[in-house]
Amino acid sequence: MHTVYLSLGTNLGDKEHNLLAAISEIARRIGPIKAQSAFLETEPWGFESRNTFLNAAVRVETELSPLALLHETQQIERQLGRTEKSVPDPQLGKVNYHDRIIDIDILLYDQLQLSTPTLTIPHPLMNERDFVLIPLKQILPQ
Repeated sequence: MHTVYLSLGTNLGDKEHNLLAAISEIARRIGPIKAQSAFLETEPWGFESRNTFLNAAVRVETELSPLALLHETQQIERQLGRTEKSVPDPQLGKVNYHDRIIDIDILLYDQLQLSTPTLTIPHPLMNERDFVLIPLKQILPQ
């Protein structure tokens, strides 16, 4: 079994329901939830929106490989209604973030360090984002 830390965020619709539905699907499709942070309301990061976010982090045990885990998290996002992912905009030289019904990011996977065109672990921006670090510290104090 592998220990994985995921970050979840939502700023559309019934945000608490969105997080709870994502956590339920993670438990069903990825593995048992071993720890869950409190929900944290935050301002948008990287773009402007009138909608605040609700964020959380979970610790999960899984048998999935990192790429299979990525596939499952993206499937959960689509199942819950996410229709587009944030993508780099070469003209702006930054990522084009937008409102989302659910976002699930892989933060950590055991002690693995991985860099592929589709997945980087540890998450490259997690140390810049309080909306990730505050929930993560609740379930991973060190």
